[in-house]
Formats: sequence, C-alpha cells, structure tokens
Amino acid sequence: MQDVATVEEIKTAKNLSNSRSKIFLETRAYLRKSLSTLFDLNPLEIPINAHPGEPPSLPFGMGNISLSHCKDAITIVWHKSKIGIDIERTDRNFNHIKFAEKYFFNTNNSIHNKYLTKDMILNQWCAVEAAIKWDHGKLAKDINHWQYFEKPKKLIHNKKNIHLNYSQINFHNWTIALAYEEKNSFNPEIICSSKNF
Repeated sequence: MQDVATVEEIKTAKNLSNSRSKIFLETRAYLRKSLSTLFDLNPLEIPINAHPGEPPSLPFGMGNISLSHCKDAITIVWHKSKIGIDIERTDRNFNHIKFAEKYFFNTNNSIHNKYLTKDMILNQWCAVEAAIKWDHGKLAKDINHWQYFEKPKKLIHNKKNIHLNYSQINFHNWTIALAYEEKNSFNPEIICSSKNF
C-alpha cells in the first residue's frame, strides 16, 4: 500500500508502532484510492490532511470525509456537508450492561438495564461514535454527553447543544452508523472494504 502513500505519510508511519503504522498506511491508501475515483485524480494528488489520531479532512470546497475501521474492515464516507461514520463487528464480545452503565447516562436504571440487548448497546455505541467523529471530538471527553434516541433517530450533545440525525446500516458482519445534520433524503458516497489489518 505504500505505492499510494506520500513521502510525508511514509515518514509519519515510521514514527509509529508496527501495528499503528500498518493501519495508518492502509487506511490512508484506501482513502486516497476511493477519493481518486470520486474526483478522477491520481491518488497521490488527493490533498488530504490525515495525521495519526486526527480526523482526515479535505480543503474547503472538496466536501467532507470520515473513516472508521475495525479488525477486518474499513469504511469511508464522503459528503458535501459534515458527516461522521463508525463501523463495528456485530459479533464483538463485551459486557454490554456494564458498558451501558459506564458510558450511557440514560441507561443507568437497573430495571431498564435487564431489557438491554448487546445489539442495542452496540448500535448506540456505533451511532454515538459516528457523532463524535462528526464533531471532531474526543471519545473519552464527549461520550457521556451524547444522548441517543432510537425513535426518532436522533443524537443530542447536551453540553454543546448539537442535534444530529443518524442512519444505521447492517452489512454482513458489521453494523455501520452515519451521523449528519440533514433532515431530508440523504445520499452519501460510502465505500466499505473487508481487510485484515
């Protein structure tokens, strides 16, 4: 994948651990290849800012991008307006009740908790993380401030007073969430690829 990495990206990757370096170069390569198809440009000519640990961005006028990856897939979305995306494996193994009690303030009622399923919490986690990416926020700092509503599909940041809509997509072994402001029809460009990192 280094054939579609810039000199700067290769230099940056050398300062990362082996696993982070591999993920960094592969995600940027997929990002460049996908956008080159969208804009009909050489992948190396795509003017992205994509530093480790920071959301990727395009220059003003070229739209907005967001990417997410899990252990075997990467998903990329482009839209003219701000957008956030997250992908999670549906077979992810975790204690969903403890997870809900720790992170989601609106699920801390013990009577309510016994009715929560792993899929419900995974979908909430995925949607909230997409919202955090929309806001270019930080997971540790923002997760407790986002409120999730399944019907209607709304996300609200109580501290910043941000109101977003979201879509949930089940695709093979993954669940994907998109967070956005639009209220009407929404047609983003989504690219999803299975890949062993």
